[in-house]
Amino acid sequence: MPATATSSRPASAVAMRFGRFAAMGTVAALILVAGVWASWGTAQHVMLTKGRERGAVEVARCGAQACWGRYAPLSEGSQPRARVVLEKSVAVARGRTYTVVLKPGGDEAVRSGPAGVLYAWIPLGGALLLASVVVAGGLLRTRAAWVLALSGVALLTAAFVTV
Repeated sequence: MPATATSSRPASAVAMRFGRFAAMGTVAALILVAGVWASWGTAQHVMLTKGRERGAVEVARCGAQACWGRYAPLSEGSQPRARVVLEKSVAVARGRTYTVVLKPGGDEAVRSGPAGVLYAWIPLGGALLLASVVVAGGLLRTRAAWVLALSGVALLTAAFVTV
């Protein structure tokens, strides 16, 4: 009988393991990219403030989804406005004043400073938590999953405390 090399695993098991790793890695990467994409829409205005109008908004009224009030400029070249819209969240209260950055070409404002930065990245915090479950269950990488989960919890906790 000729000597043949026998493998401890059939080729189909190796292919299935690689397929699972590729599929779950792709899902985890897509979740993280979606989190960054959702966060960047607001975060770009808060983090890249050079050339943008910065000021303060004293919230006068709040509706179901937005609050608005008088805008007082703090940056050079910014003009005062009678009405600026600020997204309503649990952290926005009537009668309080918030530092904001105006989005270009409109009267919509986003909160600035550390509270605004952390609030803008909340979708990424949720994506980190969701991706940690995929990494732990689908990729069987528990250490990496713990790093993702703890990063998401830290981001969400910091946003909660700051806002």
